[in-house]
Amino acid sequence: MKTARVLVAADKFKGSLTAVQVAERVTAGLRRIAPEVQVDTLPVADGGDGTVAAAVAAGFERRAARVTGPLGEPVAAAYALRDTTAVVEMAEASGLQHLPEGVFAPLTATTYGSGELLLAALEAGARTIVFGVGGSATTDGGAGMLSALGARFLDADGKPVGPGGGGLADLASADLSGLDPRLAGIDLILASDVDNPLTGPKGAPEVYGRQKGATEEDIAVLDAALAHYASVLGPGHAELPGAGAAGGIGYGALVALGARFRPGIDVMLDVLGFAPALARATLVITGEGSLDEQTLHGKAPAGVAAAARAAGIEVVALCGSLALAPEVLGRAGIRRAYALTALEPDPAVCMAQAGPLLEQAAESIARDFLR
Repeated sequence: MKTARVLVAADKFKGSLTAVQVAERVTAGLRRIAPEVQVDTLPVADGGDGTVAAAVAAGFERRAARVTGPLGEPVAAAYALRDTTAVVEMAEASGLQHLPEGVFAPLTATTYGSGELLLAALEAGARTIVFGVGGSATTDGGAGMLSALGARFLDADGKPVGPGGGGLADLASADLSGLDPRLAGIDLILASDVDNPLTGPKGAPEVYGRQKGATEEDIAVLDAALAHYASVLGPGHAELPGAGAAGGIGYGALVALGARFRPGIDVMLDVLGFAPALARATLVITGEGSLDEQTLHGKAPAGVAAAARAAGIEVVALCGSLALAPEVLGRAGIRRAYALTALEPDPAVCMAQAGPLLEQAAESIARDFLR
């Protein structure tokens, strides 16, 4: 009989535990019941916040940088580097986590710092850049990012337009001739779990603007401004999958930087070395804070489960809350899901005690699958 070997490949439990902490807690719970079990851990991410941390856990070097935050103030950020491959997470520079509590800037928040992070990766010798986009505070179509990389966006008087998506309403001309020439020689992969277009009913302002503090009036302004921006820069790219990712930064990367779009979890599984780890496993444990309909559309657990099912390896999932029926989980390749709310129904307590509860749930998995 093949010795049991478990691969823990889970995403973060947002607001409670990082993906690394999830892996540690699950390992502790498994070994309490099955001390002989071999456990490999591979924290995963789908391109959103936590992507750099997952890369560092997989052996990449963490590189610190000081960049421009979404409000224009300096913020501490990081990217990950291994050999000539960099993992850059736009949320590190332009994410919601850089906004003070209750403060939003839907019309003026900028992605300039994301461009500075890309420049830092270029300076470090990166030839392949995985650009994870998600968790943004911005809706500027990537104009700020492109400005940091050398582009110029001018109004009718030849002056730079204001920061953020709101400023794009005044755009008269876009000059991309000053873009850093090194960008032409790299492979830039746009990694996202979002395939929305730039504008319209499924576009960045309408679908994601409210979570960034936009009012209904702001959303209308941003949608019109981004449509105008696309008419100047290149309307043919506005409908591409991923153009609407992270407030339209996907559009800027696709139209001006020659990026190619790939689902974030697929890219990250490749970068993190999931295939060789999977080949050693007899059981895979995945998970994230909430298993719901969104999980099925490109989130980390769905990507992990699909890859494991293709390899004929059983998958179970851990989550804070569960909103998927067993038959839906089965179709996604997940044999069973263990929700922390089954152990502690109070959501606030559940989040505060996520670590110990995860260990308890992992004990149940060990009893059910390793005994």
